[in-house]
Amino acid sequence: MRRILALALALVMPQAAWCDDRPGHSAHGSAFDTGLRQKPWRMEGIGRTHLPVTTQHPAVQEWFDQGNTLLHSFWFEEAERSFRWCLKLDPECAMAYWGLAATGLNWFTEPGLDKPEAKRGLEFLKEAIRRKASVTPRERMYIEAWAEAFTGESTARSKVLARHLQKIVLAHPDDVEAQALYALYCIEAHNAFETELVIRQVLAREPDHPGAHHYRIHNWDFDADTAPQALESCRRYGAIAPQAGHANHMPGHVFSKIGMWHEAAFSMDAATRVELKYMNERLALPFETWNYAHNRNYLCFIQEQLGMEQAALAGARGLIAAPRAPGRNNNTDKGTFEQGLQALVRCLVKFERWDQILERDAIPWGDTPTHKAARGFAEAHAFIGKGNLVDAASRLAELRTAATAAVGGPWNIDFALLANATEGLLRAAEGDLLEASRLLLDAAATEKKARRNSAYRVDPPPYPWPADRLLGDIYLASGEHRLAVDAYERALTAERNDAFSLAGLARASAALGDRAAAIRAAGRLAAIWSSADPGLRWQDEVTALALGANPTPETAAPERQYSSVAQAAVGPLEWAPFAAPRLDCLDTEGRPVRLEDFRGRNVLLIFYLGEQCLHCVKQLVALDKQAVDWDQENTVVLAVSSAPPASLKESAQLEGLTLRLLSDADHENARRFTSYDDFEDLELHSTILIDTAGRVHWKRTGGDPFMDTAFLLDEIKRLNAAPRTP
Repeated sequence: MRRILALALALVMPQAAWCDDRPGHSAHGSAFDTGLRQKPWRMEGIGRTHLPVTTQHPAVQEWFDQGNTLLHSFWFEEAERSFRWCLKLDPECAMAYWGLAATGLNWFTEPGLDKPEAKRGLEFLKEAIRRKASVTPRERMYIEAWAEAFTGESTARSKVLARHLQKIVLAHPDDVEAQALYALYCIEAHNAFETELVIRQVLAREPDHPGAHHYRIHNWDFDADTAPQALESCRRYGAIAPQAGHANHMPGHVFSKIGMWHEAAFSMDAATRVELKYMNERLALPFETWNYAHNRNYLCFIQEQLGMEQAALAGARGLIAAPRAPGRNNNTDKGTFEQGLQALVRCLVKFERWDQILERDAIPWGDTPTHKAARGFAEAHAFIGKGNLVDAASRLAELRTAATAAVGGPWNIDFALLANATEGLLRAAEGDLLEASRLLLDAAATEKKARRNSAYRVDPPPYPWPADRLLGDIYLASGEHRLAVDAYERALTAERNDAFSLAGLARASAALGDRAAAIRAAGRLAAIWSSADPGLRWQDEVTALALGANPTPETAAPERQYSSVAQAAVGPLEWAPFAAPRLDCLDTEGRPVRLEDFRGRNVLLIFYLGEQCLHCVKQLVALDKQAVDWDQENTVVLAVSSAPPASLKESAQLEGLTLRLLSDADHENARRFTSYDDFEDLELHSTILIDTAGRVHWKRTGGDPFMDTAFLLDEIKRLNAAPRTP
């Protein structure tokens, strides 16, 4: 493994032996070989922060502050882009290296440092350490804090950083950035009040500091009882940084935790749209950023809670249909597909769509342990709901068999808990109420313990219900109305303002003759489901009670009624292929070639580095061998390089290829298609799939050409089989 030497020397001596001289790879080492490789732009709507740094170039401070501001919103990819531009302007800026290190070595970094982002962060950190003598004592303290936390002996990294950041605050009382970061690295459930006091000091000086508001939300995002302490920052954070997806997303955590479902929907809807607008503008696909899928899955869950079943299902199916990439966001990875499948299963079970669950090919199950367990769970519920208890027992056995293998899978789900809850429903259907109660009480206790230990995943919850709600349902069905009320009230403590529990509570209270309690529950349900889909049985059953209840919200603060239409101006909600940039090349005869010339056919657009790149030639030859396949799938292959037309025409290496060779002499097309490294003025390899209407469906850009032609053919077939959208 090659040694990582001084990046500063590499910037002035790119011929050094440690540099990667392969075409398309960074000359400055592997740390620079991934990440966004196009220059940043001045971003609006992300908030403002200022951390003075030592630099030899006057523009560096502005770009550093942008990167630092993005760090405060955990927008690590874009922060990295800004910090890399600082190094483009000032290769010796130590704090720019610190910023790059902080994008990979941060609040989320686990004790082990073997993940790619951590390894890159360590490479950047080494370069910051090598330059620490060139900066002020205060800046040096930042670098040394990260050095001890991530290269020292202790793996309690947050505690190490908090200790060092405290030293900075004591030595430099006016350093608001150190105070904000100190608050972040002090966040613990048992320490929330002390951390809040630090955040208040930051906000007293800078009321619109995005990091302080962000960290306050995280600080109180442990417990539904204390989460309202963050409401002020929930209202402010998204307004301060409206173009940062995470600034819209995080308030949704708190709003969901305390049962303000309409406000939660506004937050997660905005987060989804902001991320997707950014992706479309920057030519990013769903598998290239985890934020969009995460936001959309969370919004699906919130829409479920609002009774908006069809909107939730549309979001889930959109995620499933989104582009995929080999080894990323497919059936074995936590990504777009997995988030969509999780949302689909959760919604179908929650709304008891038994026929859809059992319909062949309605759910695209895979062969992974997680999928086998989830399928057993969903189909067992469906068979119980349809009264087929024999097949339900068979599917329950499959769930229990797969549950052990599925531990630690991408859904963050306790399948043993689901198995107990499912068996509880099965025993109830068989008439064994005592055993059903035991199993569901056990599931509820496991769930409660997980919530108390902050291990219960509510980001979003993978489970379609609190276990106590199921217990309430079986008590209600068996006429045990007092027990049903108790179970529903426990469920409402676990999941504040859960509409399904409220519907059961209204019915159980009415059956007990407690009309006031029934009206109260019905009023709360009406407020939450004010925009619900018509015909939901829970709503109809409460309406049949003729309670005359008016919508009466019971929330920690007033909230607006969610409307997705009202959010349309923010950006699109569901992913769709985006319009391809302009292509304006010359063919081997010097004639202009544009994408419009191929309208009605798919285009497989290849940016390659010329015939001197052996990897590129290998890619083009492999693609050309499948010329018949591309033609059968109504696809033309265009190969673009910077070589002039005459050179392409006379190329001995590429002679005989049937694909079309195009010239992009000034790299303008490569830049438009993000196939150019602006930091090093370097061509990149790109493979881009464009549909018959000129929209991008899939792409891969990087230091190596994409060689999986079988995958490309499958994606084109999937594209051709998909319904056409305008």
